[in-house]
Amino acid sequence: MKTCGTYDDVNLILRLYDLRREEKLRKAREWFAQSFHAGSLEELDRLCPLGSETNANFRMVVSYWEMTASFVTGGILHQELFFQSGRELLFVWERLRDVLPLYRERAKDPASFENLETVATSFIAWWNAKSPGAYEAFSRRVRASQ
Repeated sequence: MKTCGTYDDVNLILRLYDLRREEKLRKAREWFAQSFHAGSLEELDRLCPLGSETNANFRMVVSYWEMTASFVTGGILHQELFFQSGRELLFVWERLRDVLPLYRERAKDPASFENLETVATSFIAWWNAKSPGAYEAFSRRVRASQ
């Protein structure tokens, strides 16, 4: 991992922010934040049936954060610099984490969203080291809104 961020890291973070402002992704993120509450495959299938707009929203949000996480795990994007502005990844992780093992099992793909999980785990450790208890409080708030 790089020891300090670079101007390229900053430019990538700004580009990722711009992508989040794109109209379709913005609407998908709004739907995800307000409506994605699935703790089982049945709930996921009911909420996001194949071919539906909600399924497209789910895939758009989760794949965006999986892609972003891949830049961190691949060493392209400075991890700590990303952590300082990428908390939305943890929001998505909190909403996804309970159903992810079931999703992976059904898909026969244990690597589904592996970058997202890896970065979320590192992010949580980083946040806990900087501000003990802050992640737990964040997690409770996100889960209470489900």
